[in-house]
Amino acid sequence: MSQSNSRFNALGTLVVTVHLVKVPVGLGYGIKTKGSPLSVMAHLKKSIVEVMAEENCLDHALIIAIARVENHANYTAYRKGRRIRPIVQALLKETGIDKTRGGGIPELNRFKEHFRDYKIFVYQGLGCDDIMYEGQVDSFKHLNLLYDDVERHYHLITNLTGAMAKRYICNACHKSYRRDLMSSRP
Repeated sequence: MSQSNSRFNALGTLVVTVHLVKVPVGLGYGIKTKGSPLSVMAHLKKSIVEVMAEENCLDHALIIAIARVENHANYTAYRKGRRIRPIVQALLKETGIDKTRGGGIPELNRFKEHFRDYKIFVYQGLGCDDIMYEGQVDSFKHLNLLYDDVERHYHLITNLTGAMAKRYICNACHKSYRRDLMSSRP
């Protein structure tokens, strides 16, 4: 190895090998996530709370969502998977829901009846049109869940615009817009 300012005399054939090293560059917030599985998106996006429960993930997601909407003191603990198991067990006992086959549409309908003050939305993807379930309850308190059909697991969406990478989403029709329609009115 030789330095750039050193001299050397070559008496024969000189072979020079050049190695190009690509230096890694961190892109921070510019990570491209389009086409990534929902389990990866749930882990990467700050607007999605990854539910850590291995069983009863639907119940955990609903309890965490209600704690967030109601600004409950234990929201952070629930989000991290602490202090939530007794609450989930009490909920299952109170509602009489049998979770031996998992949580699907029948269980969501039962939870809709139990939580009448909240409107439950379940998205099966990160698009505005990917609504898998919409509880028919009139309420301004929305619980937005994300269902990963590959992992068969529920997560919580805390911010729809952040999760779906849209600027504005209409709460009534679930369409995305480039600008806020409310601010453009006279």
